[in-house]
Amino acid sequence: MTESAQDALQDSPDPLDRVPAWVTVPDLVERYGERLATVRRWLDDRDLIGVRRGPNKALSVPAAFLDEHGPLPALRGTFTVLADGGMDDTEVIGWLFAPDATLPVDGAPIDAIRAGFKTEVRRRAMETAF
Repeated sequence: MTESAQDALQDSPDPLDRVPAWVTVPDLVERYGERLATVRRWLDDRDLIGVRRGPNKALSVPAAFLDEHGPLPALRGTFTVLADGGMDDTEVIGWLFAPDATLPVDGAPIDAIRAGFKTEVRRRAMETAF
């Protein structure tokens, strides 16, 4: 991981604290009316990534990774680039939610992806990861 990625993750004692809302796997099943096997496939295929959180250590994904149909399609490639660069899922989530004033929209890379700037975020992910 590059120094800039490490610096971004060190802004908070726990970079996952930047994530405003989480959704557990059972909540995903209920929210989308999908079978548990489908939601698990999203995680296995890395359409979504998540971490164990809370008192029950439930597998949870950031709510910002979802739209009305399920996982945001634009995230999968970004997950891959960052993971190929050596980041684990916690670091990937932290990077996507790290504030970045140089992005074309206010906020973090996840906000830029949601605003349609997938290519710009993926370019930065490549620079960060390699």
